[in-house]
Amino acid sequence: MTETEPIVQAHELTKIFPTTEGDEKRAADGVSFNVRPGEIYGLLGPNGAGKTTTLRMIAGLLTPTSGHALLAGYDPRLDRETAKRQLGYLTASTGLYQRLTPRELLNYFGELIGMDRVARLRRIDELIEWLDMKAFSDLRCGGLSTGQKQRTNIARALMGDPPILIMDEPTLGLDVLTNRVVLDFIRAEGARGKAIILSTHYLDDAEVICNRFGLIHDGRIVGEGDLPTLREQTGKRRLSEIFLALCGESEHVLEGGEGVVR
Repeated sequence: MTETEPIVQAHELTKIFPTTEGDEKRAADGVSFNVRPGEIYGLLGPNGAGKTTTLRMIAGLLTPTSGHALLAGYDPRLDRETAKRQLGYLTASTGLYQRLTPRELLNYFGELIGMDRVARLRRIDELIEWLDMKAFSDLRCGGLSTGQKQRTNIARALMGDPPILIMDEPTLGLDVLTNRVVLDFIRAEGARGKAIILSTHYLDDAEVICNRFGLIHDGRIVGEGDLPTLREQTGKRRLSEIFLALCGESEHVLEGGEGVVR
């Protein structure tokens, strides 16, 4: 695989769920996009648009009704373990083992993915230094703040230094300083050549950090491209304005200012 080829490929991903009323809901409906090494791709949409369902299908956590995804050429449906090794997956709701310290937790996950002791300890020290975790690296996770827990989750996702990162609402609920740490981390990982899929409600963050965007509404991609392309398509400048122009203003309410979509 060359650097110009997509390392993440989502092809016509569709997921249909039964409902309590007896009919069906298409949470994702033919979603397709590619992400290349070094690219930060923003998958953006309101609650219920199909973002998390799509990301879970790409990661192999949810089986598509139809369509498929490839991670560095591996299909999670057919070669789940190899595909999972290509990926670090982070969400705002990822749980931690409350009685372990961040250092112990990272060591545990390093063991799970088969790292030897020397490599684990070296990687743990790198991540603790990089994410400024020294002050709490030996405290139990149960007593950490939201921001400290999220830094720990980031470190956990990076233990194996995977080439692909999926980040689903990574800054949700974080204070300004921790938010900046997380965004700086995403930029740095993109600069190192990782392919990153970022899903967030904070459009201002996405506008400054993402190279390309996929705007998803009612389970479908309704707009895709870099910011100049989307501006040309809609005649709008701000990502929030572009989003509303493509998805329909009546379908959304922007809360907390123009940069947040709910």
